[in-house]
Amino acid sequence: MTGSSHNSRIADNYQHLLARIREQETRHQRTPDSVLLLAVSKTQGADKVREAHAAGARHFGENYVQEALDKITVLAQPPQALDNITWHFIGPIQSNKTRDIAGAFDWVHSVDRQKIAQRLNDQRPDHLPALNVCVQVNLSNEDSKSGVTLNEAVTLCTSIINLPRLRLRGLMAIPAPGTDYQQQRAAFHPLAELFESLQQQYPSMDTLSIGMSDDFEAAIAEGSTMIRIGTAIFGARA
Repeated sequence: MTGSSHNSRIADNYQHLLARIREQETRHQRTPDSVLLLAVSKTQGADKVREAHAAGARHFGENYVQEALDKITVLAQPPQALDNITWHFIGPIQSNKTRDIAGAFDWVHSVDRQKIAQRLNDQRPDHLPALNVCVQVNLSNEDSKSGVTLNEAVTLCTSIINLPRLRLRGLMAIPAPGTDYQQQRAAFHPLAELFESLQQQYPSMDTLSIGMSDDFEAAIAEGSTMIRIGTAIFGARA
């Protein structure tokens, strides 16, 4: 595949997804442009991030700390430094990685215990703004997935509010895979209800990070404000 056709493929994918998101916003009487498309760039090279950035993407999601740090460093190098990039950490968090995450990222979607929240707070560099965080909820109680229960999420949000170097932005979840649209909506619904109730308490909460390539339409129907998509933008992972 030539460079130009490769470039246009990522750009075409990105624009096509944006159009589908805008259609869903209209269908469900959502505010226009209220759903942000987060390009999940894990396992994709810096060159692919550049292509997505050229297509208009500004928010990128990463799962692996060292891979992300290498990419962030490369893409910040002049003369080809990319402007206006917001980096989101969306993978499971190990305690020994919190310092790197707190120093390099703008958002963390996968906070699932008080100890991690405290470490991110304590290790967030003073010259940076407060770190935007979402609490990860395990909707289907799968052992293979990180996240707290719906009830535990309330407690964790309450403790995060008191950490000055963190800014509580919302909730994130990865439900069990399913292809039925109504079942997808039903899986998201309890989280959407909890989000709405927590918003009354905590005005800084404005983000419901749900929806990926196979279920983002159901997620938007349930109130998602940020969908996380990798393969449908970049193609299959290497």
